[in-house]
Parts: sequence; C-alpha cells; structure tokens
Amino acid sequence: MENYKKTKIVEKPCPLPFMDLPPNIIEMKVKDGSKIRNLMAYAMGKMELDSVRQILFTGSGKAVSKTITCVEIMKRRLKELHQITKVLFKQIEEIWEPIVPEAGLDALTVKRNIPAICVLLSKDALDPQEPGYQAPGS
Repeated sequence: MENYKKTKIVEKPCPLPFMDLPPNIIEMKVKDGSKIRNLMAYAMGKMELDSVRQILFTGSGKAVSKTITCVEIMKRRLKELHQITKVLFKQIEEIWEPIVPEAGLDALTVKRNIPAICVLLSKDALDPQEPGYQAPGS
C-alpha cells in the first residue's frame, strides 16, 4: 500500500434498527471529534422539555465508546429512562489511488465493516421483550 494514497471514504447509509420511531425524534449523531459537553448540553436541553419523549444516540467506529459515555451520562442525570441498545455493522468504502499514475497501477476500492451502535432512550415504557432492553435503574 506504500504506492497508494487514500483519496476518498464513502459511508454507505445504514437504516435505523428501530421500527415505529416518531418522525420528529431527536437523533444525536456522535462523531469521533464531537465534544461530549456540547452533545450533552443539547441533548439535556431537549430531553428536559415535556414534549420530547425519546432521543436516539448513534455512533460508529471510534465514536462507539463516546456514544456509550453520552448515554450513561444522560441516564445518570435523568432517572427513569428506558433504554434499548442495538449493535450493528456499517459498511464503508475506501478509494485508494496510485501515487504515481504512470506506474500502471489501478485504483483500489476497499470495503470495510465497522461497528456501530444505536441507543434509544425513552421517558415512556418500551417493550421489555425487545433484545437489548434495559429498565430504568438497572
């Protein structure tokens, strides 16, 4: 790979693993460079409103641990939140171009599956039979 340079990364869209989510649900897309204090300030402000009943945290790759941290902070500050966690894989494509095009090398496309997590937090009771369910206080 010393003769190639990575030129592009394409993330394939991945459908959310939850059915029947309200259309106006707040989705917190946690990235590797996101600041936890900024994410939590926004999420806490929204969840303290009576009209907001659910919030969805998503993160992939290096952001999985930061996503879990945000969820745990939210659960500690707002008691009585129900949680459903789904773990999945997200596909990304890396495009590698030859450094010296005259060398006769072709461009490479590398497909990788990276881990991702989706966590639904709700003030209302969720289905306890759903895999990944955690009751408040557990």
